[in-house]
Amino acid sequence: MNLVQKDELRNIAIIAHVDHGKTTLIDQMLSQSGTLDEKNRIDRVMDSNDLEKERGITILAKNTSISLPNAKINIVDTPGHMDFGGEVERTLQMVEGFLLLVDAAEGPLPGTRFVLQKALALNLKPLVFINKIDRKDADIKRVESEINDLFLDVATDESQLDFPILYGSSKLGFASTDPLIKSGNINPIFDAILNHVPSPKSKSDFLQLLITNLDYSDYMGRIGIGRIFSGEIKIGDQVICCKDRQQSPSMRVTKLYKFEGVTKKEVGYAKYGDIIAITGFENEITIGTTICNHEKPFPLKYVAIDEPTLSVNISVNNSPFSGREGKLLTSRQIRERLFKELKTNVALRVEETNSADTFKVSGRGQLHIGILVENMRREGFEVAVSAPEVIYKEINGQKCEPYEILTINIDSQYQGIVMENLGSRKAELKNMEPYGENKIKMEFIIPARGLIGFRSQFVTNTRGTGLINHRFAEYKPYAGQIQGRVNGSMISMENGIVTAYALDGLQPRGMLFVYPTTETYQGMIIGEHNRENDIDVNPTRKKKLTNMRAAGSDDSVKLAPPKQMSLEESLEWINNDELIEVTPKSIRLRKKFLKAVDRKRNKS
Repeated sequence: MNLVQKDELRNIAIIAHVDHGKTTLIDQMLSQSGTLDEKNRIDRVMDSNDLEKERGITILAKNTSISLPNAKINIVDTPGHMDFGGEVERTLQMVEGFLLLVDAAEGPLPGTRFVLQKALALNLKPLVFINKIDRKDADIKRVESEINDLFLDVATDESQLDFPILYGSSKLGFASTDPLIKSGNINPIFDAILNHVPSPKSKSDFLQLLITNLDYSDYMGRIGIGRIFSGEIKIGDQVICCKDRQQSPSMRVTKLYKFEGVTKKEVGYAKYGDIIAITGFENEITIGTTICNHEKPFPLKYVAIDEPTLSVNISVNNSPFSGREGKLLTSRQIRERLFKELKTNVALRVEETNSADTFKVSGRGQLHIGILVENMRREGFEVAVSAPEVIYKEINGQKCEPYEILTINIDSQYQGIVMENLGSRKAELKNMEPYGENKIKMEFIIPARGLIGFRSQFVTNTRGTGLINHRFAEYKPYAGQIQGRVNGSMISMENGIVTAYALDGLQPRGMLFVYPTTETYQGMIIGEHNRENDIDVNPTRKKKLTNMRAAGSDDSVKLAPPKQMSLEESLEWINNDELIEVTPKSIRLRKKFLKAVDRKRNKS
């Protein structure tokens, strides 16, 4: 059969490491093409999720389109953080090509390699954009050489080594084929897409629509978002949902939408190459489903998603403060929410445990799991979260664990202390090279266990100046015991209100996590002890009142600001005998066993 080609359409993904300018470039593409009215322009318009706006990173893959005089470009915006690799893997199937962004100073990082490897494995047509060439520390020649080396390393076919390179700045809104030109517009990117990315092709006459994303509307119910690979579809058609060997009853298409800029436009008809949203289905439609003609049920192959490497236990909050701040508390409500997440979060795994109140949740990393818990607390849930544990596998009769490739960029003066800390975590140095002025880039392979708790220590060791990135490498034999957190906890031995007087006496013993007037309970962690052992303290102690005055005794208390732990920092910090109490208003740290006598009994 001759292939039918749709010349006026291009489907492309934009991929990059975190913070290399991907979402800013899409803003410029929407604006300079005239798709998005300048009066209604919003910076980082694709970061629509509240958490994306707050953190400045892309978490969910999203679709948009750009209208040019003679063509339309469908764009998929993908996350750059490897914890959200499931979003990347399922959406790259929708396109024929990709635009890889690389920072002109930082060069390719682990996230760059990760997304590039996934894209080339699907045989997508590559384009490269070296971004931020206006940076003072930009080193375009070095970065270009590193990009070529990276493609040589991960390409699956010789044809993938032939790609155009453009240079420019997403922030300033220009691109060029010449690195010396630092002004203009981004039309060269549009030209490169139209000239180098192939048009969609249909290999058959029957319908095959692969669903790669889900949305929901209170009025229309479940909405499937996907790409039509062959055939055509219109409102009123009778279709079926196919996945693996399962088929649904015949159903009728009620609504069709195409993406126009950052909105959806209702249409009556769509055909191969189009990325659309579709309604008329309830529980039958899931990610990976192929919508087919009812007389030709031929599902498309769905790309395999990498397995999780890290797990936590999420359980009912049983602390003394349970129910004070949240509305959704029961194991039934938590169970429903976690299993609902599986419908859209394809890289997540949820398992029931021996306890009806506890669920094992496995994901790609601490950020992947942390974002889920953060969303739950904003929805009104109260939960308790355990310390993360890596997922072990038995390979050829040998216990194996996940290893990560760790890349760090630091000032050379911090090299010694960083390497000392990594050595104690079983890290093995693979490569080291100087760059810039007194800076070093080092690459290690390290057990994933060794990275738990390392980030906060790294920030302290490098005075906040270092860059750290890592990506999953492979499963290798178990590396043996790795020392976890060195310092113990300061644990409240009383219920009550924290006083400034008590904290003033506790300051010399370690770093505090609470303010005066904070309400505490027995077993709650109020700080980090500066020694290895845990210590029970009374943060509610009040100053005894007397009618005698002594010189200097009535001076005002001076407290250092306490450390406010975020959810991800808490996941890094806690030990196996500790929990994070997560509510809509608070994040508290606590011991699993609140009473000291119970802790001693279970320790022995």
